[in-house]
Amino acid sequence: MNWLPIIALAVGVFVLAAFLLKLPRSLWTLFGSALLFGLAGYAAQGNPGQASAPSFATTETQAQTGEMMVEARREFYPEGRLPSRFVVTADAFTRRGQYDQAANFLRNAVAENPEDGEAWIALGNALVEHADGRLTAAALYAYSRAEEVAPNNPAPTYFLGLSYLRAGEPGKTLSLWQELLDDAPTDAQWRPALAARLARLQEVLGIAPAQAEKNAEPVQ
Repeated sequence: MNWLPIIALAVGVFVLAAFLLKLPRSLWTLFGSALLFGLAGYAAQGNPGQASAPSFATTETQAQTGEMMVEARREFYPEGRLPSRFVVTADAFTRRGQYDQAANFLRNAVAENPEDGEAWIALGNALVEHADGRLTAAALYAYSRAEEVAPNNPAPTYFLGLSYLRAGEPGKTLSLWQELLDDAPTDAQWRPALAARLARLQEVLGIAPAQAEKNAEPVQ
């Protein structure tokens, strides 16, 4: 299978969004990660006759996706507060696209400290990536536990919404992110970035801000 047209298309879409549609620089990582998520899913299913070992291109894409997921998660936690040793080790595997190994370390993290909200978030993200972007029951449980132990942290709702977006259910993403924004403290550091991402999603979907709440799907 010739991957050059697919890669060229992805690069073209990014250039179009970034430079022609004036996508804010702050959203480049989010938009780029969405493209990488799509490429990763296609790479996982596009070579049925290939040997079980992943190709270099697929491995590189997974590593880039993992790096972005780690960086996105850390945005919701203070810079001076380091994760647990298990999460740090798991992040190293995540950055290499080795999500199954990362998930194993994160299971140890939550077993040692069930109140570690960041470990639960990292586990949910690793499980979603290991399942090629699917929101599995295990990942959903991890996000719910993260919200339970840290109800004031927006990360569980944000990443749950991102998972629904990747699964092709943007209505649920709109509902979750809008509710998260409505409940956010006015001085929350993450509020402007979330507002910008929500507005961009509404724009991409052709939904005016006033219509977003009406068109948002309830999350069950």
